[in-house]
Amino acid sequence: MDFGDILDEWERETAKPYGKKRLAANARREDARGEKSNESEVSPDGAESSGGEKPLRGEKNNGGEKSDDDVSNRRVNPMELWLRRYGVEDKDTAAANSPERESPAERRRRLHAMKCDAVIDLHGLTRDDAWARLESFFADSVRRGLEKVLIIHGKGTHSAEDPVLGPMVRVFLERHRHAGESGHSDKDSGGSGSTWVILK
Repeated sequence: MDFGDILDEWERETAKPYGKKRLAANARREDARGEKSNESEVSPDGAESSGGEKPLRGEKNNGGEKSDDDVSNRRVNPMELWLRRYGVEDKDTAAANSPERESPAERRRRLHAMKCDAVIDLHGLTRDDAWARLESFFADSVRRGLEKVLIIHGKGTHSAEDPVLGPMVRVFLERHRHAGESGHSDKDSGGSGSTWVILK
């Protein structure tokens, strides 16, 4: 089996599925090629060709012998076959025609300046209840495609001991995979008693 036969086999295996009639016609054609391999036949333009194969249209056969050009014209390059079937995507042109993407620095500035898309108030909740509420709030915010949220947890001035919710929110944000940059709000929006978070 030479390289040409390997290419033919590859082309048959990767081609689109044939119907039964086409498979039968191909089998008959291969049988006919085998029987006529020792006979010479006259091609439509009057030249003789050996091996039962007719020269390609627009090409002349030199005395019944196959030239290297004839063989290379009959063989299909696997890469060309794949490209004809699936096409080529020009990613550079697509990127040039796509709208301008904002840089990470521009996005950061925009998110810092924008108002929060959603707010959750944890006042009066225990540590476990607040954690569960935050998990469900973050899952819902990510599902809705929100970019920035605000968590109101209070300053802990009414706690009998140390503040509970503020440190718990910090731990939650450190562990949650969708919690990005965060910080305390302005004094007008709650100051250290609320935390804004950029979702990622």
